[in-house]
Amino acid sequence: MKLDKVDEKIIQMLQANARIPVKEIAKEVFLSSPAVSARIERLSQEGLIQGYHMTIDRHKLGYDVTAYISLEMSPTQKVKFYPFVKACPNVLECNCVTGQYSQLIKVAFRSTADLDAFIGSLQQFGRTSTEIVFSTPVEPRDVDIANG
Repeated sequence: MKLDKVDEKIIQMLQANARIPVKEIAKEVFLSSPAVSARIERLSQEGLIQGYHMTIDRHKLGYDVTAYISLEMSPTQKVKFYPFVKACPNVLECNCVTGQYSQLIKVAFRSTADLDAFIGSLQQFGRTSTEIVFSTPVEPRDVDIANG
């Protein structure tokens, strides 16, 4: 997808604050508010902008255990596994990966006991390996399209 510098600036501003008023974006990119709105609409229709999200502090809600679970399973298990993992509210992310393990799952739980119970339910699909996160020096972030 070909983006000009104005599209890049609009995306950067929306990534930094999805609630920023169009009027503020317009002022920064030297366009009218309707022109900026039209660009945002086009970027949405083209599928580049897929949604607007807020970020919460899971720890303030009591979800103090974040972990990555690697799951080694047979490809034939995907038919059962994908609906199972999509239905688990504690699963933050699930990726099909290369290597010894075929799935990498990021989860958040209130306690290690809850994590342990979830791992037990995962083992119906195959062998697991779990790493509990102590700290996160770099929080999840978007791609820096201007410098990437």
